[in-house]
Amino acid sequence: MTLLFALAVAIGLLAVVATWLFLGPLAAFQMQVWQAFVAWASFFHNGGKTDGLVKTVVCMSFGALVGMGSVLLIGQLGMLGGLAAPVAVGLGAALIVLAAHVPFLSTIPSSVYGFASVAGLILLGKDMTPTAAILPTILSIAVGAGFGWASEQLAGKLTKSA
Repeated sequence: MTLLFALAVAIGLLAVVATWLFLGPLAAFQMQVWQAFVAWASFFHNGGKTDGLVKTVVCMSFGALVGMGSVLLIGQLGMLGGLAAPVAVGLGAALIVLAAHVPFLSTIPSSVYGFASVAGLILLGKDMTPTAAILPTILSIAVGAGFGWASEQLAGKLTKSA
């Protein structure tokens, strides 16, 4: 079996499992399947394997924490009126880029994915405060990255068995 076909089978099957988990048992924890899929994609964007898993979880979680902080900062910048949110987001984005000097935070896109994931949950979540959004976001990131790793492993076994 070709690697692309093996990945299609592995990702397709595991996407069924992931979606069932997030819409079923994990729904009580406010974990989000869309955040998991972003982390899953980030896993492959980061080259897969253990390194891709670590980069995804670390950078996306960092980005989520920066995103939470940026949303909290908006209230503190209220004197700026309509510029409060843009300034807070700009400061968060600058922090993510500056943090990339630290080797384990060097994957800027994954940090941005984490920022967007927590911001999306805050903006879309019903009465979701920034501090309430961070734990389900980080858990969703970890589970999604785990599904990325599992799909890579399964595809590898399918490729070898052919």
